[in-house]
Amino acid sequence: MTGGFEQASAAAGLGEMAKRSFSMLEMFLIFLLVMMTAVTVALLSLLFITSGTIENNRDSGYSTTQSPQATQSPQANESPLATQDSTAPRGSTLTQGHMATRMSPVTSTLETTPFQNFSGYQIGVGRADCTGQVADITLMGYGKSGQYARGILTRLYSRAFIMAEPDGSNRMVFVSIDIGMVSQRLRLEVLNRLQMKYGSLYRKDNVILSGTHTHSGPAGYFQYTLFVIASEGYTNRTFEYMVTGIVQSIEIAHTNMKRGRILINKGNVDGAQINRSPYSYLQNPQSERARYSSNTDKEMIVLKMVDLNGDDLGLISWFAVHPVSMNNSNHLVNSDNMGYASYLFEQEKNKGYLPGEGPYVAAFASSNLGDVSPNTLGPHCINTGESCDNPNSSCPIGGPNMCIAMGPGQDMFDSTQIIGRIIYQKAKELYASASQEVTGPLASAHQWVNMTDVTVWLNSTHTAKTCKPALGYSFAAGTIDGVGGLNFSQGAMEENPFWDTIRNQLLGSPSEEIKECHKPKPILLHTGEMSRPNPWHPEIVDVQIITVGSLAITALPGEFTTMSGRRFREAVQAEFASYGMQNMTVVTSGLCNVYTHYITTYEEYQAQRYEAASTIYGPHTLSAYIQLFRALAKAIATDSVANLSSGPEPPFFKQLITNLIANIVDKAPTGKTFGDVLQPLEPKYRVGEVAEVTFVGANPKNSAENRTHHTFLTVEKYEATSQTWQIVHNDASWETRFYWHKGLLGQSNATIQWHIPETAQPGSYRIRYLGHYRKQDFLRPAVILSFESTSSTFEVVTT
Repeated sequence: MTGGFEQASAAAGLGEMAKRSFSMLEMFLIFLLVMMTAVTVALLSLLFITSGTIENNRDSGYSTTQSPQATQSPQANESPLATQDSTAPRGSTLTQGHMATRMSPVTSTLETTPFQNFSGYQIGVGRADCTGQVADITLMGYGKSGQYARGILTRLYSRAFIMAEPDGSNRMVFVSIDIGMVSQRLRLEVLNRLQMKYGSLYRKDNVILSGTHTHSGPAGYFQYTLFVIASEGYTNRTFEYMVTGIVQSIEIAHTNMKRGRILINKGNVDGAQINRSPYSYLQNPQSERARYSSNTDKEMIVLKMVDLNGDDLGLISWFAVHPVSMNNSNHLVNSDNMGYASYLFEQEKNKGYLPGEGPYVAAFASSNLGDVSPNTLGPHCINTGESCDNPNSSCPIGGPNMCIAMGPGQDMFDSTQIIGRIIYQKAKELYASASQEVTGPLASAHQWVNMTDVTVWLNSTHTAKTCKPALGYSFAAGTIDGVGGLNFSQGAMEENPFWDTIRNQLLGSPSEEIKECHKPKPILLHTGEMSRPNPWHPEIVDVQIITVGSLAITALPGEFTTMSGRRFREAVQAEFASYGMQNMTVVTSGLCNVYTHYITTYEEYQAQRYEAASTIYGPHTLSAYIQLFRALAKAIATDSVANLSSGPEPPFFKQLITNLIANIVDKAPTGKTFGDVLQPLEPKYRVGEVAEVTFVGANPKNSAENRTHHTFLTVEKYEATSQTWQIVHNDASWETRFYWHKGLLGQSNATIQWHIPETAQPGSYRIRYLGHYRKQDFLRPAVILSFESTSSTFEVVTT
């Protein structure tokens, strides 16, 4: 799961190992891995309640096969643009006839104006906190065992944008969320709560949920078994916090709707990205590669939203880069480089407000980032310093574990800010110069489709099929942004009898059918044939397009590589054009609605690097998605979605394996109480220095249940004129860091740092710590109580 999982989950971490003799250390590690896997499987069986675990309202009799019967054409003859062949039957997908209805008119209290007398859309923006747990939970993205949250660098936000036609009827919602990816469970619950509050106003066809893909957000909000294992269990605490934040951001946007205009602009961003799988990219036809100046998509698309007076409302930006500037040694929850860009833009527009507050909302959303890294110095052997930019991302000494890409900064914090600032500065430039107005009606099309059984038309006479999900050996290798930990390498093309034997004993053997379907991928985990305690991967997947005038936002349910995104955009744009909708701007919005790992081109799939090994529905996945989205584009362009049904509904599992980290009672040391200062501040600091104080702490995850405080810390300045303390920073500020140090028997410490910026005004300051502790008296239920504490006063002086 990378970028999804930049590093394979230890529980699922079987991989390719060279055929050689093993040292005693290696034999011990292998034995340890086998025992860990066995224990995990045993826990799955013992802890999971298998009865009554699924709510699934699939259409009865729905079939994903369609005549003529699939006949596999020779793979060598598959054109990279086969799905765009003008001779292929347009919209002839296996799922034809299973798309959601066009947005139906709804009752609205908005001011009504006939669309033909267009004078702007109705626009609403909203932002709400969705941070969840910041301790005792795995961080989602790298899949690195032991990478638990131990504090917070910045809060995570859900940013919602509602756009409605002038009469308030047709509308759309786009939500960008500071999380790794949107899980299917998360989307289904959000839609359910929107339906309970708004009826049919906000629905599966007109609401898009998109994850920014930060790898430093909490895990634990998934329902499919592979992701649950990688998360080390499901936590309802974080799930509820995320759902509540997403819904609240939409509610705020709904309440604040006003008449306004949308402007669009585009431009290239330089210096913020590299292709982390260039040897996969080179598998694409030279004639196709020659059309582009770079092996990454450099284009940024910006939507500028203003009211009719020209006052700023909000921004949505789409740009392709992985938010992995914070590497897999990080333990602080944060929104990474894209979140830093949002922070800078919102701080500029919301002057006088603390971070996370103020009316202006700026979202920096994900795009086709599958093979795109922000670690611009490229991969180097960390033990020798030499380049390891080779097909297997491996070093002469130490192998692939030594091959890691670095960012441009002195450390990961510095790199995050450098990349984020580059993205912010280009967005600011495009925002200021935006002049092209978006006008025209709104429409949407959505379908649920069984991605394990799609018949793909390669041309007018030949078809192929998608596959049941499976992960290849190179999945366990991770990437240059976060290696796998064992001696796996990317580009693995053969099975390994040793690991195959272990897998077969523990999880069963993959069928010949799934092995044949996924060729040339050597299958490590046949997840599509693994259903206990729940299915390991999704079968039913959302595909969705929303159009606002000449803008089409496509909701991609995974991580498209650079060339996959290019082919996809061209195909969808051409489909619109062929039915009279010329010059459409097609946005590839990534990690939307449900997570399905990666989508490579057919040619990139042959190289079987990490991204290809993680393309779970087989070599024709991209062709299937192009075909499905072309059908949606046709339905919108021909105004025919009203006659189409929505397809088979996905499941919602009621029983999930919960996180096994116990909720224990917090204890203060003898003679101390929560919030007591253990390590005091210095009396004076200069700008550029770090003010640090340590308190007697309590588990921060308590604060995700009792929300008495909305920050773990404040930095406050004394104002002599008013004789009051004014908050200048909170835990949403990039200048502050909150570290939690877990001790024994419920004891812990909390360290707060303020990295004093050059812009800090001289004067008297103090730092406050706000927390919650779990208390339980004998034979009584546990309660969570709030507390707060204040440091001594200190002076900040200029250099």
